[in-house]
Amino acid sequence: MKILLVLTSHDELGDTGRKTGFWLEELAAPYYRFKDAGAEVVLASPKGGRPPLDPKSNEPGFQTDETRRFEADPEAMAALAGTARLDSLTADDFDTAFYAGGHGPLWDLAEDPDSVRLIETTLRAGKPLALVCHAPGVMRHAVNPDGTPLVRGRRVTGFTNGEEAAVGLTDVVPFLVEDELKKLGADYSKTGDWQPYVLTDGLLVTGQNPASSGPAADTLLALLADTPA
Repeated sequence: MKILLVLTSHDELGDTGRKTGFWLEELAAPYYRFKDAGAEVVLASPKGGRPPLDPKSNEPGFQTDETRRFEADPEAMAALAGTARLDSLTADDFDTAFYAGGHGPLWDLAEDPDSVRLIETTLRAGKPLALVCHAPGVMRHAVNPDGTPLVRGRRVTGFTNGEEAAVGLTDVVPFLVEDELKKLGADYSKTGDWQPYVLTDGLLVTGQNPASSGPAADTLLALLADTPA
């Protein structure tokens, strides 16, 4: 079982002068779900190398047992320091892909043609795909073979307008995940802010927020186990 875990390379929070990147829990929780299940995990990002960590995600209030485990794990930290370039990989190389969130993906992965290609070809190959928190927004340019939006009519979730307002970034982000998914015709739903919430629609798994990343990874593993080789 070989799983691609996709992270952002973008580190600027608009023109605020503040830093962003990937959210640590959304890397660490799925990483260990996958590793503990015996999977080979490959980390990738648009630029390759070490992707930027959202500094807020490593503040004491956001640390978890899994984030502490990750930062104390030499193998995990080495994998993070040397992520593969996304343009060097294809869906053929993996059994599934998981997109971690953080605000960074709204700027780079959402507009990255290699990311769009990976999303489209993974699902068209009959392989499951999972995206959590802000990452469901990176499907905004992905389409079905007939050219319609990939998410149209699909049951999905993602970071809510309420959650974005709570962190004070409604007017900073390039688009709001909830609004974008609805605009594209997705059957969007959510639960209370910051509560775990995961939806599955066929081979597509989406999670609402950081707390959903571990459960989304578990859902992806279960889906993978039921997917014909």
